[in-house]
Amino acid sequence: MEAEVVKSLSVFFPCYNEQENVERVLASAVDCLEPLNIDYEIILVNDGSRDRTAQIIDTLAAKDSRIKAVHHKTNLGYGSALQSGFKAATKEFVFYTDGDGQFDIKELPPLFKYMADYDIVSCYRIKRQDSIIRKINALCWTTLGGLLFKMKIKDVDCAFKLYRRKIFDDIKMQSTGALIDTEILARARQKGYKIFQTGVHHYPRVAGTQTGAKISVILRAFKELFALYRQIKNEK
Repeated sequence: MEAEVVKSLSVFFPCYNEQENVERVLASAVDCLEPLNIDYEIILVNDGSRDRTAQIIDTLAAKDSRIKAVHHKTNLGYGSALQSGFKAATKEFVFYTDGDGQFDIKELPPLFKYMADYDIVSCYRIKRQDSIIRKINALCWTTLGGLLFKMKIKDVDCAFKLYRRKIFDDIKMQSTGALIDTEILARARQKGYKIFQTGVHHYPRVAGTQTGAKISVILRAFKELFALYRQIKNEK
């Protein structure tokens, strides 16, 4: 039933130093999508990784025409990785989740049915498997973003989202960092696109290292948040 709504799907994974995870998350994606009998592609976005992620991605893409490799020569930031993924997507719907394997892509197909009535499914993490510092920062970030843009989003940065691809022909993305999810949802909401929210499970990272909790990244994101608020307010 779910796959009848979503017949054409781009799935992409932003990856930064994920040599120990990328093959596993790709295999999980193929195992999930293949039985659905839909037209799909998988895009692996290497954001200037310093380990063997780039070589692994190229090897995987060479084995299957449905797998695309997108590379940044240097690390451009999470927002840039998402922008590249959305730009590379060619199908009617586009889904992304991180390349660290902290989500189970098998929770994607049950989201398809919501696309009959909505334009975006923005998920929130059930029992988030992160440090208390990351949880506090996320709460502050989501709360502040919600107040500024009048959005009731439970977990704005949850990396488990499904979109109609046409949205990205209609909005402009500028953020190259952690602000990207807030920017997309704020701009989409301003354009009148409808957002549905539901929970997905979150799992501990089993390999690799998280990078989003650096103080410099956090401070930059909050500075950009207020700049985005002023910009969108002036666009109305």
